[in-house]
Amino acid sequence: MALNAMGVSLRTNPSFCFSQNPPKPTLLTVRCSLPLSSDSAATGLAERPWKVADARLVLEDGSIWRAKSFGASGTQVGEVVFNTSLTGYQEILTDPSYAGQFVLMTNPHIGNTGVNFDDEESRQCFLAGLVVRSLSITTSNWRCVETLSDYLAKRNIMGIYDVDTRAITRRLRQDGSLIGVLSTEQSRSDEELLTMSRSWDIVGIDLISGVTCNAPYEWVDETKSEWDFNSDGRDQETYRVIAYDFGIKHNILRRLASYGCKITVVPSSWPAGETLKMKPDGVLFSNGPGDPSAVPYAVETVKEILGKVPVFGICMGHQLLGQALGGKTFKMKFGHHGGNHPVRNLCNDRVEISAQNHNYAVDPASLPDGVEVTHVNLNDGSCAGLAYPTLNVMSLQYHPEASPGPHDSDCAFREFIELMKSTKQAA
Repeated sequence: MALNAMGVSLRTNPSFCFSQNPPKPTLLTVRCSLPLSSDSAATGLAERPWKVADARLVLEDGSIWRAKSFGASGTQVGEVVFNTSLTGYQEILTDPSYAGQFVLMTNPHIGNTGVNFDDEESRQCFLAGLVVRSLSITTSNWRCVETLSDYLAKRNIMGIYDVDTRAITRRLRQDGSLIGVLSTEQSRSDEELLTMSRSWDIVGIDLISGVTCNAPYEWVDETKSEWDFNSDGRDQETYRVIAYDFGIKHNILRRLASYGCKITVVPSSWPAGETLKMKPDGVLFSNGPGDPSAVPYAVETVKEILGKVPVFGICMGHQLLGQALGGKTFKMKFGHHGGNHPVRNLCNDRVEISAQNHNYAVDPASLPDGVEVTHVNLNDGSCAGLAYPTLNVMSLQYHPEASPGPHDSDCAFREFIELMKSTKQAA
């Protein structure tokens, strides 16, 4: 291996500081000593000891963002959204509601705590990619079993870092969510990637069928004792709940089980008739990704169950209930993604800090008489909750289980229990 010496020495007269006419320095020697590869030795260039930009994020507006890659390599297309959560990136990675999307984290430091297998929200990662400002090169958490980079690589999920996430966030807030292409393939031109971004659309695509379970199964796990909360005053009675998996998060199921529910999870296409044959005390319509208008079969299922048993809709389930009740949904400019959204509960006039993840909302003006708006997002006034007492319906646009995140809305599970209890007693 060729070596190029490097060193520095400086000799001066010690009386320099006290002399009126200080002499010039007598000697300055500079020597360089860096290991060079054989190729570098021939060219006289040293191999860089740091990673250089090897990835591009090309947005449909024509902007190109150079970055460094981690996780998987290749080329992927998706909708770019930003998330304002300060923690919980692993729960975000495993939230099926992010299918088809690149998640940009506004918190600049990601990867500090590594990953662990207790914080998984589903069986795999469903998002298209992760965009961060600074990727931590070390992990510092007693539960860490793997680095974020290794975790994504094993799951074939692309990630980029050293990119100006603040500038991209401002662009998304101004122009709305944008389709982008993430690529580490240098053989692809910028023009080719731009064409890909402009020829793909997430609107009208059924993303639920790609994240739902394949067959019914029983869920028995409760929230672990060290993580449990609001455990006082729960009924000893057990309620049988059928949960439609549109992309359901594990902690929604854990919270229901902690409140005394015996849960059967069924696929998104499970017939309503089969659900009613199981004689449930209630039905949960879960969160999930994409456009609720792209899954008319799910809306029909909701319609067939309405009025038969109490129902609780969360996120996508809330939007499907809105359509089933005769309302309309619309795509928001850049959606709500984060663990810090204030919501006013109109039933008790309290403000709840909520965890949210959705790009669509229910238009309250389109709802028929009898349907009540129970919660309002205080950031933009959008509908965040519904109730239809005549049909024993309740729903929330956000995620009341909030793991990680605020627990302000966990009481919604208690309200669902009370709804099933009162309906059962009246029967």
